[in-house]
Amino acid sequence: MAEIPQTVEVDADAKTRRFVFVLLENFSLLGFAAAVEALRIANRMANRPIYTWTLIGEGGEKVSCSAGAEFNLDGDLEEMLRDDVLFLCGGIDVQAATTKRLLNWVRREARRGAIMAGLCTAGYVMARAGLLDGKKATIHWENQDSFSEEFDEVELTKSVFVMDGNRYTTAGGTSSIDLMLKIIASDHGEDLANAVADQLIYSSIRTDQDTQRLSVPSRIGVRHPKLSAVIQMMEQNIEEPISPSVLAKDVGMSTRQLERLFRRYLNRSPKRYYMELRLQKARNLLMQTDMSVINVALACGFASPSHFSKCYRSHYNTTPYRERGSRAVRLSI
Repeated sequence: MAEIPQTVEVDADAKTRRFVFVLLENFSLLGFAAAVEALRIANRMANRPIYTWTLIGEGGEKVSCSAGAEFNLDGDLEEMLRDDVLFLCGGIDVQAATTKRLLNWVRREARRGAIMAGLCTAGYVMARAGLLDGKKATIHWENQDSFSEEFDEVELTKSVFVMDGNRYTTAGGTSSIDLMLKIIASDHGEDLANAVADQLIYSSIRTDQDTQRLSVPSRIGVRHPKLSAVIQMMEQNIEEPISPSVLAKDVGMSTRQLERLFRRYLNRSPKRYYMELRLQKARNLLMQTDMSVINVALACGFASPSHFSKCYRSHYNTTPYRERGSRAVRLSI
């Protein structure tokens, strides 16, 4: 028989707060479920319904997450209650899910003073609606390149979540838990938030100062300070690549030593590794933005479209133009 957890005392006069989850087509199930579970467990630990929630979306009938599961909605995009907290839930192909009707609805609710959050990629919707202009925000790391190219008026960070005024954004995945724990702590105190974290077996609560991606050593599986420093410089200088000789000099070694370091740990030359980083960013921009192929090439440090196309074909076995075409087909299905 399951043990009944010890409840946490909350203010008896605290009002029940309602969260409205706006599910976009192909939304991320993990980001959404993590947020709802935190609210459900908060109610359980408080031993009363301090939170309620409802699911809405365009059409008001059904919507599918990116994992293929279908959800019945409680309603359409209608006028919300004054104190509702709106959580937009995004996922893959967020551009296709950002319709004119959704943008108009989001802007209208924002004018009414609603607190609004974008989970995973839904920060894109908020930015398109103009709600993040001059504000700090975050979005899933895979979408950061395209987001920063399209919305230069937004101060994009690599944080797990960001709360700037009444605009919240998360990086996706389990970052929804971190945001919800922050909200629960603000509403009802740290004791309740910690109790919810314990129930979720969430032992390391992150703040808005934590970044969403693993450190360079963790990502490449190598703990070599000079190699990590070089890779970090490469990642920060995609548009204007730095030569291997300059990179080597900056970390206090010869070009030959740098070559050996990359061969030993990554089985490729520094030049090849750098090229792969640039091509990965190029692919993200081709698949997630409407930037011209020429502008994508320039943004990734290629002086000419022909050189860009040659390198792209060699690595991905297709041309940038065909990659862009495959994206258009995919979004039309």
